[in-house]
Amino acid sequence: MRRTKPLIIAGIPIAGIVALAHQSGTAAAWAPAAPASARPSALRPPSSSCYSTNASHRSPSLSTQLRSSSIDVESLHLTPELLMMTDAFSAIPDEKTRHKQLLYMASKLPDVDDSVRIPENKVPGCLSTVHVDCKAEKRGDEYVVQYFGDSDGLLTKGLLALLIRGLSGCTPEEINAVDPQFIQAAKISQSLTPGRNNGFLNMLAVMKKKAVEAAEREKSGVPAAAASADPSVGVISNKGDTADDTVTSTNGIVSSFDPIEGKPMYNAILSKLIAVLKPTSITLTDNSSQHAGHAGSKGWAESGESHFSLEVVAEAFEGLSLVKRHKLVYMLLGDVMQKIHALEIKAKSPSEV
Repeated sequence: MRRTKPLIIAGIPIAGIVALAHQSGTAAAWAPAAPASARPSALRPPSSSCYSTNASHRSPSLSTQLRSSSIDVESLHLTPELLMMTDAFSAIPDEKTRHKQLLYMASKLPDVDDSVRIPENKVPGCLSTVHVDCKAEKRGDEYVVQYFGDSDGLLTKGLLALLIRGLSGCTPEEINAVDPQFIQAAKISQSLTPGRNNGFLNMLAVMKKKAVEAAEREKSGVPAAAASADPSVGVISNKGDTADDTVTSTNGIVSSFDPIEGKPMYNAILSKLIAVLKPTSITLTDNSSQHAGHAGSKGWAESGESHFSLEVVAEAFEGLSLVKRHKLVYMLLGDVMQKIHALEIKAKSPSEV
């Protein structure tokens, strides 16, 4: 980490530089690392944030802060780089300065080629447009991942920059172990709306998935095999790819579905959306099992349902922006949103399919 004289005003680190105090009494300035070039493959230097996981590299101040807030730092499974940044952000006493720091990180995120801005790299369920991808490379006996991406929203771009810096250079196993609750420990979540927080969770989920896929491609030399059918996914469509034979479609509009016993949130989401949106296609996936043991994963007390992803096509979305489409879904679901932890949304009009 580059050593420079820390810039502090009234004891408060300002945007672009966050002083990390150590037991020795010295401090180092922190800012997003500059890449060798703007090319995705050169996003990060050869040394990685995860190459050394010795506990001595961890800042003692964060452990103290997290213990005082009843958060077990070990349970977050942070990479050393994420731990350092979480420490830095949590040390900033005001929300405005944390916001400035994210905007500064956004300004330092390297540009990417248009080849990255493709549908396959687009993160669903974000208020802003986000594209992210990664490459895997062999390091010793392991495969590590390097990320690159962009967003048209400055705050969202700052969050993406934080994740890119914090996860690049790590193995897929280390990346998938990271608990998204660290954003609360860093006090960044205080600056986020529910929709933007949902987008952050979606970014992290996509990056975790891409890490595994990239490593598999590098190992095999061919694209990773498609995932097998998942029984937790329910698909309702007027095109014949239904999950069961009890779905009713009238004039190309989904009008009913077969409720699943013991899944009240799943049933409530589909019931509310089908009744009002009258979709031509709707897919709801219960991802709760993937978040077992994470903070906020308990979900609805009766069933433990906490995380869902939704893909829906309906005329009601025609002419609406992404933000307004999400707001419409949130409004229709009402109190259901208060009973689950996260909902990833991909809403389209028929003309976009």
